[in-house]
Amino acid sequence: MTEKKPKVCPEDFHQYHEPVDFRDTWRIFKIMAEFVEGYHLLANLKSEVTFFGSARTKPNSKTYKKAVELGKILGRTKHTVITGGGPGIMEAGNKGAFEVGAESIGLNIQLPFEQILNKYVTQSLGFKYFFTRKVMLTSPSQAFFFFPGGYGTLDEFFEVVDLIELKRMPNIPVVALFSDYWQELVDFLNDYSYKKIGALTKQNIDIIKVTDSAKEAADMIRGVKERAFFGETSPGAMTQDGGIDWKIFRIMAELVEGFEFVNKIKNPVTILGTKSIKPDSGYYAAAQELGQALGKEKFTVVTGGGPGVMEAANKGAFSVGADSIGINMRFDHQIRTNPYVRESMSFFFPFTRKLILTAPSRAFICFPGGFGTMHQIFEVLVLMQTKKMGKIPVILYGKDFWTPIDKYIKKILFEKFNAIEKCDTEFYKIVDSPEEAMRIIKKIPKQK
Repeated sequence: MTEKKPKVCPEDFHQYHEPVDFRDTWRIFKIMAEFVEGYHLLANLKSEVTFFGSARTKPNSKTYKKAVELGKILGRTKHTVITGGGPGIMEAGNKGAFEVGAESIGLNIQLPFEQILNKYVTQSLGFKYFFTRKVMLTSPSQAFFFFPGGYGTLDEFFEVVDLIELKRMPNIPVVALFSDYWQELVDFLNDYSYKKIGALTKQNIDIIKVTDSAKEAADMIRGVKERAFFGETSPGAMTQDGGIDWKIFRIMAELVEGFEFVNKIKNPVTILGTKSIKPDSGYYAAAQELGQALGKEKFTVVTGGGPGVMEAANKGAFSVGADSIGINMRFDHQIRTNPYVRESMSFFFPFTRKLILTAPSRAFICFPGGFGTMHQIFEVLVLMQTKKMGKIPVILYGKDFWTPIDKYIKKILFEKFNAIEKCDTEFYKIVDSPEEAMRIIKKIPKQK
């Protein structure tokens, strides 16, 4: 690895920034245009596999060379290689496919700082919004290959495994290459999210296959049958007999209704955490106490509306007469809402729900959790890192749970793989009491 020079934090790095305003009417149409254009490009592809990994990976590194090797192996077996279209691992995967004459797709993201489309892409599309791009990177694929990366790679990794756990995505291969990057994270999920708090099962963790071999990685998807473009947002699901793209309008309706719903919420603070925490847990008591403290300070408590940490936070706000909001998912047409929610809205599509749960928040308090909690945390971190969202407080509650993740970020992502900058490790704070969390929250300027 080359020696790194820590990036100097900008002067306003530690200042609070207003969250992104997603309520602009034209923004809705831009989002919908990205869905239509994305599906138009991807609908006719076959045997798709998606590569994820750091944009910073250099061509002379072993990770880059391994991604090229895997791209060639999969290209020779007639797979379409899809990447984010940029440099690093994305370029390597596209290069491997391109050099053996396979289809090589790049789904690029438009960033405030330039990200150049690599030269090995045969077809491409640019996206403004991370969440629409992630839907396109995941929905068509028959398998996922994760190489070492930064916050963006972990956001994408946890989104995939979360969707599989929720049964919103088929149980398709999830292959993580380079054990010196991934094994420590898998061990954490096993020891903490599974054994310590019961947020995951052994079966959830077993879907993650770690290997150091490109050949073995390719062998892991051998025999996987071609699946139709899956999910509620697949092109097939988007049409009825008359050929009307009706679910496009359903997505639009959820976005419009969602933005109207959150537009009336004042000073929202989002509390995340597992549904598995029981009322006799110390974490439940702490979330309830935080809900009370936030309510007394005239903040609105926003949760996923379910049991566990969500219920505890809503209960605390409810007990002091404060606004207590639940933003739920529909499962088999059933809505799971705890009794302490004063107002709620439910969503059919996971990505619209995550956007509405995230976009308006003035701070995030994250209790221990599993795939879903991890995904929401890393999604927020990458949005701030890429300046798609202003810097706002991200508070990780529970030092005994979150300290291993903090060490993993600093030791593996920053020091060993150079996938993030030193400044990026300062986007979050770990606390161990409601009082510590409230000292941070009270610094946020309130909406009038």
